[in-house]
Amino acid sequence: MSDLDGGLAVVPWRSSTLYVILSCSLMGVMGVSLVSPVLPDLRPVFGVTDAQVGLVITAYTLPGVVVTPFVGLVADRFGRRRVVVPLLVLFAVAGAGVAFARTFAEVIALRFLQGVGASALITLAVTLIGDVYEGPRRDAVMGVNGSTIGTGAAFYPLLGGALAGIRWSAPFLFFGVGAVVAVVAVVALEEPDAERSTDVRTYLGRLRAVATLPQALGVFVALFAAFLIFYGAVLTALPLLLRDAYALGTGRIGATLSAVAVASAVVSSQYGRLSDRLAAPRLVAVGFVAYGLGLFGVRLAGSPRAVAAALLVFGVGFGVVMPAIDTTVVTLVDDDLRAGVMGLRTSVLRLGQTVGPVAFTATADIAFESTVAGYRTLLVVAGVVAVVAGGGYLLRTR
Repeated sequence: MSDLDGGLAVVPWRSSTLYVILSCSLMGVMGVSLVSPVLPDLRPVFGVTDAQVGLVITAYTLPGVVVTPFVGLVADRFGRRRVVVPLLVLFAVAGAGVAFARTFAEVIALRFLQGVGASALITLAVTLIGDVYEGPRRDAVMGVNGSTIGTGAAFYPLLGGALAGIRWSAPFLFFGVGAVVAVVAVVALEEPDAERSTDVRTYLGRLRAVATLPQALGVFVALFAAFLIFYGAVLTALPLLLRDAYALGTGRIGATLSAVAVASAVVSSQYGRLSDRLAAPRLVAVGFVAYGLGLFGVRLAGSPRAVAAALLVFGVGFGVVMPAIDTTVVTLVDDDLRAGVMGLRTSVLRLGQTVGPVAFTATADIAFESTVAGYRTLLVVAGVVAVVAGGGYLLRTR
């Protein structure tokens, strides 16, 4: 296979389904990236602590731990479009509703509902890629999807920081764009032709059999670790650290965090070529090594610019890890089981996203004299774990 065959040339750019897929992924990643720079501002607005602010992320990610496998089952039985559209509407309405919240409890409740809507958007986007495309085209579209997620994750912190400069609630109003995507999906999304599962007991038995395969268990462990670190260290602890250690405003916090997504977008766009050279498990291991090196760099950085430079390295790791994991998952099963397995994948992913923010903020609050010292120490711990895990696998499989 040539570089051209594994690259962007095989992507079906004229397909309406492709753009619905990419739009769903953009909505899925918006829920945290857009509001992450606003987290420090929520402390004085609602009179809450760092640990409580972490609940803004946790409440959003928690529903996906439980809901996503069931969403996958419904999508496998009744079709993708019938699930995607209602999720987009709920995501938009609940997310925009946060802008009108009067208490922190209302914020958390609305974020929980928004999280239900967001729970399977990226899952179903990747499922559709597996449904519609095959071979080199599937790898190329998977890379473009990963690059799109990275681009959105790079842009949203900048946008969120800018909107928060107007008012803390402005970023939440932007979630209303999800309703527009829902309308487009009704018109443009082509429902893949696939045999639908009818026997729930048989379906669940097959799903359980796949989920307990050693390869699947390895993927789930890697997913949990990747998102626990990303959401706990980078998207929750780091904005608070940048505010407290460097007195950065929301705009500069957003610009700094966007470095992760910039690097991720560039690397993910080349996944089709990278997958020609290294198997997916080794790409995941390489990504974890980059994770760790990036976190070490953040800890050693003496300025916000140096932090941003270190986050570029972290972003390289994320840009490799996610397409490699998703490619592995979608190729594990037949079409009629794919959404269910992707639901399990996202449930594990959401568990990492849910535990990470609370683990990092609560540990820094409780176990250290200051949260600044706590965050810096935890960055090193997370970096060591990532390097040891990724490097150890590469050494064992030489």
